[in-house]
This record gives sequence, structure tokens and C-alpha cells, in this order.
Amino acid sequence: MAPDRLTWVGHATALVELDGLRFLTDPVLRNRVGPLRRHGPPPAAGTTNDLDALLVSHLHHDHADVPSLRRLDRRVPVLAPRGAGGFLSDLGFRSVSELDPGDSAAIGAATVTAVHADHPNSGRLERGGEAIGFLLEGSRRIYFAGDTDLFDGMRGLGPGIDLALLPIWGWGPSIGPGHLDPERAARAAALISPRLAVPIHWGTLYPLGLARLRPEPLRAPPDLFCAAMRELAPQVEARVLSPGEALLLA
Repeated sequence: MAPDRLTWVGHATALVELDGLRFLTDPVLRNRVGPLRRHGPPPAAGTTNDLDALLVSHLHHDHADVPSLRRLDRRVPVLAPRGAGGFLSDLGFRSVSELDPGDSAAIGAATVTAVHADHPNSGRLERGGEAIGFLLEGSRRIYFAGDTDLFDGMRGLGPGIDLALLPIWGWGPSIGPGHLDPERAARAAALISPRLAVPIHWGTLYPLGLARLRPEPLRAPPDLFCAAMRELAPQVEARVLSPGEALLLA
């Protein structure tokens, strides 16, 4: 069996390999998404091969990019929030399970449970659907937050989380409500108390042209996150990955 591994593809897209299963989150696989340009390498060859499940946290364009979804095998089971099934089925996916927070689905020997996400503007999206996060449970427990702000129920996810994938920014020079910033992501880590926290949702998608004028959001968020982690969650190891970088889960 292949070793457990996390590959941060970029933004909210991650390949989680757990107990021989391959889970892909919130696929954005292109170099351009509307006005946003990809910074960092494109997804490595084989990233989308032999997937066991696709996890879609919500239907915003930077989490459910239609051309990226069309690159995937439509036979792969998709787990998504309530209200997202019609959109995904219309793209040709044959097995779509809509989950409310607390609902679980078995993928091989692993269990995937939908958890609450505080991302209220997702409900106004013309594609429909709300927002959720996911808790993957096998020989390890892995939390993928999707897009969220702090919420009290984060404390109930632990103890015993081995890895938390926490968003720390957005896709522009500022972030709006319903998102974690570096300091609030560190507070989330303090509530969850995972063994390891990896920041995501930063430094990958950014408006074309702004990288020269306001490049700080492409570089600063992980440093701010690590500084806040040392103050607010010193018991948690923070590991910063570059887009495309992989980490073996020991």
C-alpha cells in the first residue's frame, strides 16, 4: 500500500492519499480562472488519476471550476453539500452524494463526514448549495475546512485530528466575511488542536496584473499564520507547503 501523503495542488485543491485511497478536494486545475491567474506550477501529471472520491466543499468558482471538473473521470464518486447535486450531475458525474453537516459516506475502508462551515455568502451563489467541510477518518483523521470562518463547533472536531488543512486567505489583496485570515486560522488550530496544521487557500490564484502592484498576499499569509500559531497554538506543528509540494504523513 502506498504511504499516506498530502499534496497541496494549490488554493483549496489538495490530493489526500489515505490508507491506499485517493481523495481530491475542490478542483481548480487550470492556469486561469476568470480574471485570476495561477501562481506556481500546474498540477503534476497523475494528480487526477485513479481517484476514489472527489470532495467539493461548495460551488464558488474558485472551488468548483467547471473546466477543471470536466477533466475528471465522471465515474468518480462525488461528495458535496446539499443543493449541489443537480449542478454536478449536469456535468455528467454519475454518483453524487449530497451531505448535510453530520452526514457520512463510506469510501472504501474510510469514512468521510460533512462538517459545518461558516461561509454564508455561498448560499447566494447562483449555482445553489451551501458550504461544508470534510472530516476523513481511517487510520488517521484529516480535516479539510473548505472555506470557512471561525465557528464554535471547531472545538468538537478534536481531539485526535492528525492533520488540519486550514484556509488562511482568499484570491485577492483582501478577504471578505466567511473566510479565515492568518490570525483567525491560528485560533481555529487552537480550537481543533490537530497534530499538524497545513495552511491552504493562499498564494495560488491572484488577479492578473496585481502581482506587480500588490504582491504581499502572494507571500505574506503563511508567515503571518506561523507567527500567530507560535502565540495562539504552540502545541500544534505548522507546516507550510508551496503549491505542488507533497508531504508524507508519518
